[in-house]
Amino acid sequence: MNVLCIDGGGIRGLIPALVLAEIERRTGRRAAEMFDIVAGTSTGGILACGLTRPGTDGRPRFSAAELANIYVEEGPRIFHRSALKRITSVEGLLDERYDDDGLNAALARYLGDARLAEALTDVLVTAYDISGRFAFFFRSSRARDNPRYDFPLVQVARATAAAPSYFEPAQVTDVAGARTYPLIDGGVFAVNPSMCAYADVVGAGRAGELKLMLSLGTGEHTHSYTFEETRSWGQLEWARPILDIVFDGVADTIEFESARVMGDRYVRLQTELDIASDDLDDAGERNLVALRREAEQLIAASEAEIDRVCAILAP
Repeated sequence: MNVLCIDGGGIRGLIPALVLAEIERRTGRRAAEMFDIVAGTSTGGILACGLTRPGTDGRPRFSAAELANIYVEEGPRIFHRSALKRITSVEGLLDERYDDDGLNAALARYLGDARLAEALTDVLVTAYDISGRFAFFFRSSRARDNPRYDFPLVQVARATAAAPSYFEPAQVTDVAGARTYPLIDGGVFAVNPSMCAYADVVGAGRAGELKLMLSLGTGEHTHSYTFEETRSWGQLEWARPILDIVFDGVADTIEFESARVMGDRYVRLQTELDIASDDLDDAGERNLVALRREAEQLIAASEAEIDRVCAILAP
């Protein structure tokens, strides 16, 4: 059994998309043909949906390289704010930073009317129910058996991408019409979904079958805060940085846990953001070029790990 996990990180999802494109190029196979489970959070959840969406020929509709265009072509429209929006939201302090028109349009273009139950391999995507106050998992294995747990992929992707203060929460309704859930980004508890995926493997009684869990990061934060800078901060000053700090801390914790539990079956491909911005929403042309360079450097620095991954995944 081989499992793919992709972190959250907004526009920085370009990095794992390009790393995965390199793996697809080397193996000559698409992700849904190599992995038994694809798990994702936020931008990683969008990729998980796109990678497993079936095409008319029954094979994966998109390659990872094609999905990278979500960031390059759609990113500037997704993370666009009018002057009015900047003023009325007070830069995201009083309202979400972005209207979701661009995001919804991009998801519709890439995911169409496909449903979770139709995913070509098992999918696990994280979200959080703000009304019931529980972690919510979109799972295609459950969706295939019960329409009350099946959802349009567009709704799955929209829910997992609802990062607090960036986009408004999503309301999703199962295809049976049984229940509507108010959901936000699963990054609040699992920006790296590796342990969630591992729990699913263990729950299915297949832990002994696991050969590889490939975990793809979206770049480590490098912006630091000093004691003197933060000692007098209140809610207003912490409002912006706290989300990134929580996401970063959760990702580091899960990476530690996964490596300890799975040993050398767990391969983590991650990079420090030395060139690109660590902002979730910097979709400027200059930063997109920098993110591509970060991916290229990660691939070059991870040659041995990628070779081992491809040897496991190759037919």
